[in-house]
Amino acid sequence: MYFLWMVVGAVLGAIAGQSVFAALSGTVLGLLWARQSTLSRELRDTRATLDALAAGSKSAPTPAESRPFPLVAPPAATVVAAPMPVRDTQPSLVIDNPPSSLPKPVPEPVRASPPASPPPPPSGPTLLERVWGWFTEGNVPVKIGMLVLFAGVAALLKYASDSGLLHVPIGLRISLVAVAAIAALGFGWRQRTERRVFALSLQGGAIGVLLITIFAAFRLYDLLPPAAAFALLVLLVAGIGVLAVLQDALALAVLGLLAGFAAPILVSTGSGSHVALFSYYAVLNIAVLAIAWVRSWRVLNLLGFIATFGVGTAWGVLRYQHELFASTEPFLILNFLFYLVIPWLHVLRAPADRRLVIDGSLLFGNPIVSLLLQGALLRWQGQSLAFSALIAAAIYVFVAFSVRHRSGLRLLRDAWAVLAVSLATLAVPLALSAGVTGSIFALEGAGLIWLGLKQQRALSRWSGLALQVFAASALLIARTGHAYDTMLPLLNGDFVGALLLVAAAFAGSTFYARWGGDTSTQRLISVALYGWGLGWWLLACHAEIVHFAGPSMRLAWGIALLALTAWGVAEVAQRRPPHELGKVIAFTVPALFAAVLLLLIQCGVEEQQLLVGWRLLSVAFAAVLGWRALACLRAYPLAATLAQLAWLWRWGVIFTVAIGVAFIGSRWLSTNWYVVLASIPLLLLLALALWQPRWIASPLSELLPQWRPPLLHSLLMVLGALGLWALLQDGDAAPLHYLPLLNPVDVLLLLIALCVARWLIDPATSPALRQARPIMLGVFVLLFTTSATLRGVHHLAGVPWNSALSDSSLAQMSLTVVWSALGLLAWVWGSRRGQRLVWLAGAVMMGVVLAKLLLIDRGHLGNLFGIGSFIAYGLLCTVIGYLAPAPPKRPLSSEEEAAHAP
Repeated sequence: MYFLWMVVGAVLGAIAGQSVFAALSGTVLGLLWARQSTLSRELRDTRATLDALAAGSKSAPTPAESRPFPLVAPPAATVVAAPMPVRDTQPSLVIDNPPSSLPKPVPEPVRASPPASPPPPPSGPTLLERVWGWFTEGNVPVKIGMLVLFAGVAALLKYASDSGLLHVPIGLRISLVAVAAIAALGFGWRQRTERRVFALSLQGGAIGVLLITIFAAFRLYDLLPPAAAFALLVLLVAGIGVLAVLQDALALAVLGLLAGFAAPILVSTGSGSHVALFSYYAVLNIAVLAIAWVRSWRVLNLLGFIATFGVGTAWGVLRYQHELFASTEPFLILNFLFYLVIPWLHVLRAPADRRLVIDGSLLFGNPIVSLLLQGALLRWQGQSLAFSALIAAAIYVFVAFSVRHRSGLRLLRDAWAVLAVSLATLAVPLALSAGVTGSIFALEGAGLIWLGLKQQRALSRWSGLALQVFAASALLIARTGHAYDTMLPLLNGDFVGALLLVAAAFAGSTFYARWGGDTSTQRLISVALYGWGLGWWLLACHAEIVHFAGPSMRLAWGIALLALTAWGVAEVAQRRPPHELGKVIAFTVPALFAAVLLLLIQCGVEEQQLLVGWRLLSVAFAAVLGWRALACLRAYPLAATLAQLAWLWRWGVIFTVAIGVAFIGSRWLSTNWYVVLASIPLLLLLALALWQPRWIASPLSELLPQWRPPLLHSLLMVLGALGLWALLQDGDAAPLHYLPLLNPVDVLLLLIALCVARWLIDPATSPALRQARPIMLGVFVLLFTTSATLRGVHHLAGVPWNSALSDSSLAQMSLTVVWSALGLLAWVWGSRRGQRLVWLAGAVMMGVVLAKLLLIDRGHLGNLFGIGSFIAYGLLCTVIGYLAPAPPKRPLSSEEEAAHAP
């Protein structure tokens, strides 16, 4: 055993050190390891034996326990207790070897002592001990030989593969995979009755393998022509459909449909005909229709709809030209008819208890998607599209009329009737001016909402909401493809139409808030209408700014628009609208403040001067309105807290952007100084929040405890990210000379560290973070000293700030010395002050440095710097051994103190 571990140690040492000295060292270590393992095993066996003996001695009875009164007698005679007469009260004593005149005593019957309980067996070895024992006990040469043999066989196979000895033609490999998949498919079919879940899973996996095999044979290895690959895919898809219907397996049907729709994409060469593609998809939809005739599988129907119109839309976006209208329009009509009939079949084939459940996704999605695609094919020509909508309405009238006498299809009939009316209504504005139609629809929708709420009629309410959507669609269509009809801002048809839509939305929101009741649906509609109107207001104003303001004025007008909107919203929120509407309106203010922040950041990214001209005026305007908006939010603490945070961040970003843009073009100032100067506003804001928060608390001073912690956390996150960036910088101090700790990077890091240290002792900081302060400060000290050391080597020794720094012997020696000094300080401090955590950190640091010496600095032993690393580490370890050779004592717990008490 010793020889084996010596050999193992020698091999590992030679591999690691690649020298004779390393091999000898490994041999010695292997010998010591084997000796230690042997001693550990012998000690474990001895302890087990002693435990067994101790358990046996405790269970065996002593001689005294077999007598009622144990006596001690001289060795010449044995004293036993004679049987007592009933009247006697004391036992009589009889001496062995009595005189012959005395009668012989009656011998006492022998009492069998109870058997000793067997000692408890020693606990079995742990899993780690078993694994270790497998390697160190038993026939070790055979076990190691098998491992080596396995490694050798694996290496032989790799060599044979690399040399081409195991080369198999790709066609044969593809064929073998296909044969295996077909065999698995057949076996799965055989097992369909006994093990249905297993059979379906196996069939699905085999089909997937066949699909991938055909694709690989065609696309990757050119083993199949496109026609043959497509034919095989079609045949496979047909087989999947048959298997799905025969086994009533929806999963197989879905897999087959996916494969069918993916087949043209998989074998496409980019030169195919769209007529052939859509004809193939028509065949697939016929299959879906046939399956819907016998099975009520909604997922399959929906998947076919999505795939058909999805691929059609993608083709239209990428390839459609108006000259292809005649060959494309029939397929759109055919698909529309397909998915008009399929929801009907879904209701017919559904179980009796689900006849009233219709497929709404297909029922309403089919006309909407088809009409949109028809509009794209017709280039959105209003009259032609209106004619298409009328034809679709007539179709829905026909199908609704055809099922009027079937009571089971009443819900479907009503839905078709609603679609017919909707399409007929939509045809009217399509033939007229979109802008005028949108304004009329918006006002009509608001009136219908008011009437429906007053008369408690759901149809009127929902019709009003639908008209709001139609009005918005009309406005969008009106804005597509034409210029503004006048050069006057705010006094043009587009903006006025949008204002009417905004007014109608806000009016509808107010109506629902007042008379909609307390149901959650009515409250949600009120909130949705408010958001709808606000979105259109911002969109319309943004369009006016883009069209009428120059590039230099757009930022100023954008800030003013957001400030004005936030103030107006805050004034409305102050009047406490009912239900959730008031809260939503209040939360709009911080959202708009955040939008202002984004505009300010955009200004900095585009390097635009902020505090000049109209931009300065807009900032002042936003400051006044923002102050008033904050004062209006006192009734909503959470929204006010978020708004106050955005308000304070706004000022930090304003001055950061202003300073950054002012110095961005300075050729004489280094980038490091530029970053430090630009971060001063954020550092100042953090310092005020830490030391004098009352100075920045207005106008919501009473909410200071709520918004101060998130402000501190957000500032610390940003400045922490900035500190991480600074750790990786070279510390260029131009136009000044580099000085350790007085360069821009070190100054920035020290300022951030000062703020973090103050935050860690702040009463608002959580106790867990305050307890973790030594760890956090220790990590910072390590990172800072490492970064500062490398910067010093870069500037003072001229080592480039790139990968050459890691290869520098001087840099490695400097890090070794600095880290060793840190480990020394932590070790000695922890040992002298009884701080086990600090001592442990120092011990870990010294271990890391030792590993660095063995892994990295070992390669630099050929120069003085590498030698200096080893010498320095050795000297520091000697100092540690002199000052604090042992770790600090662990403090005793209360139970241990009580146990040691006299």
